[in-house]
Amino acid sequence: MAPIPGSGLAKGLAVTLRTMTRKSVTARYPDTQPELPPRSRGVIGLFEENCTVCMLCARECPDWCIYIDSHKETLPAAAPGGRERSRNVLDRFAIDFSLCMYCGICIEVCPFDALFWSPEFEYAETDILELTHERDKLREWMWTVPAPPALDPAAEEPKEIVAARKTADKLAAAEAAARAAASAPQEREDGE
Repeated sequence: MAPIPGSGLAKGLAVTLRTMTRKSVTARYPDTQPELPPRSRGVIGLFEENCTVCMLCARECPDWCIYIDSHKETLPAAAPGGRERSRNVLDRFAIDFSLCMYCGICIEVCPFDALFWSPEFEYAETDILELTHERDKLREWMWTVPAPPALDPAAEEPKEIVAARKTADKLAAAEAAARAAASAPQEREDGE
């Protein structure tokens, strides 16, 4: 059976008329803030105290948009006869967000949890050179990072915690037995 000529046009016009009569669902962005998912990717925040300047994030970045400068600092020996220690001190940590593709590889490879996703997304600039954020700006983003989600109450406890709890229980039992043994001779002396 052949379609009736103009039926497609009539269906299209019907759809148009239906949508014209509905209320718009467009959110007016600057006036109405969007409701983002809790762990959305906005910008990368730096927790500077955890950074050991291992350079893993800069090496693994596919866009080479992370710039790190550091110097070595020698610490005196903690005890007499000990040896001096040297450590890296962070001088510069910058991310060029005009190059960043927000893949999250730098956050995943950081072994010391120094980088985090922040849900902040309003950091537009009029000049592309201002999209290179230095460590003080990255530190400001860190305070907007949400807390990690709560653990599943039905999940099993990690093996490490179970092992530590068993060890602590054994030590507590041994201390209780030692206290009981120490108080037993005193009871005998008191009872005589």
